[in-house]
Amino acid sequence: MLDRKHNHNLVANAKNLRKNMTKEESHLWYDFLKTYPIRFQRQKIIGKYIVDFYSAKMNLVIELDGSQHFEDQGIKYDAERTKYLERYGLTVIRIPNNEINYNFDGVCEYIDNYIKQSLSRQR
Repeated sequence: MLDRKHNHNLVANAKNLRKNMTKEESHLWYDFLKTYPIRFQRQKIIGKYIVDFYSAKMNLVIELDGSQHFEDQGIKYDAERTKYLERYGLTVIRIPNNEINYNFDGVCEYIDNYIKQSLSRQR
């Protein structure tokens, strides 16, 4: 059984995360997702997790991963988290922070292409 999609216990933490985004989250949000034609939300509560970016229209979660995500514990945690989110019918895209820092245009192009391909399959 799935948890309630909106977990009121996480609201204060989500607000705090929105106010204190990482530099990579801020860059992706303010320089791409905030004005993207498909609406995204940041630090969205989904069940027992707060995801970095979420598009309800696309059933899409975008997660930015710092170095801790590439250690054994982080890899295991992310796999469980992704599996949990997929139970809601969501697709999770994981992007390493260094890609935001060193290949920002490529990251934006990747997200844009993913969304355009998904929209064309929906028609």
